[in-house]
Amino acid sequence: MCGIAGYVSFGEDFRKHRLLHATQVAKMGETLVHRGPDDFDFYVGKHVAFSHTRLAVMDPERGKQPMCKRIAGYDHVLVYNGEVYNADELREELKKKGYLFETTSDTEVVLTCYIHYKEKMVEYLNGIYSFVIWNERENTIFFCRDRLGVKPLFYTRCDYCLVFGSEIKALLQYPGVEPVVAKDGWQSIFGIGPARIEGCGIYKNIYEILPGHCGTYSASGFVQKPYWQLEAKEVTDTYEQAVEKVKYLLEDSIIRQLASDVPICTLLSGGLDSSVVSAVAARYLKDKGRVLDTYSFDYTDNNKNFKASNFQPEEDRPYVEKMVEHIGSSHTYLECAYEELYD
Repeated sequence: MCGIAGYVSFGEDFRKHRLLHATQVAKMGETLVHRGPDDFDFYVGKHVAFSHTRLAVMDPERGKQPMCKRIAGYDHVLVYNGEVYNADELREELKKKGYLFETTSDTEVVLTCYIHYKEKMVEYLNGIYSFVIWNERENTIFFCRDRLGVKPLFYTRCDYCLVFGSEIKALLQYPGVEPVVAKDGWQSIFGIGPARIEGCGIYKNIYEILPGHCGTYSASGFVQKPYWQLEAKEVTDTYEQAVEKVKYLLEDSIIRQLASDVPICTLLSGGLDSSVVSAVAARYLKDKGRVLDTYSFDYTDNNKNFKASNFQPEEDRPYVEKMVEHIGSSHTYLECAYEELYD
């Protein structure tokens, strides 16, 4: 998880007052340090100011952001939050087209994809992400959010300026952006909270880039459009074919997410979802001579005070113990006393 923030305005050249804009965008980025404690940096260009807080997963030493590639005298700058699971395949394809890479990070793959494919890049990405790219040659930014909206991206428009961030608190650091709750914000909070209406940022004039959407912002205006939508199709597979296909897709989706240059762990609650993910991950790492680290969480003396309900008919711990024994993970039990929770 990383944090991105910044703003874009075509009415002035930020480079003339670089220190002012560097200070402002750094202030926005500081609100997101909890998303990325490993590194922090910013970029100030002609019409843009970007900041990035990084949680280093791929190529910790060289995958720093904002990442800039200078092509024919023009900057192409990326701030990116997420992970692209087919980065290795895309990197090889781009190498065949003549591109050179200085890192092994998926960040550089995303930026190079944009340089080569422009907006069509969204058709090639398999992963979870939100990102913004500054194209100095065309004086435009390109933004995108993953198909299911796993990674957040909020924005507002203020005094001919587009302001964006991974979390709303970053936007609130920009002068003139106020936390005034809008009518549809109250409807979200009291009607469907803790969920909310897609695109709604709760506060007045603060919005969210929709899942599966991308777009541009330039002197000509702001455009957001869908590049992917979920489709319902008739199932024509036999039962046996469906079992094999679902098994392959499930295992492939888990294994692709194990690409990392830092240690891997899973949170194992003993439920079906976490047990399947942990089992596949443990088998994958075992084949490489490694042991999966797993963690579970419980309240102190839960075994004494637990009461069954329709929401949770049984305790988690016995199922955690069964799974740890079955997959052979190195497990850590985390506990919290109720008094600590109150505090």
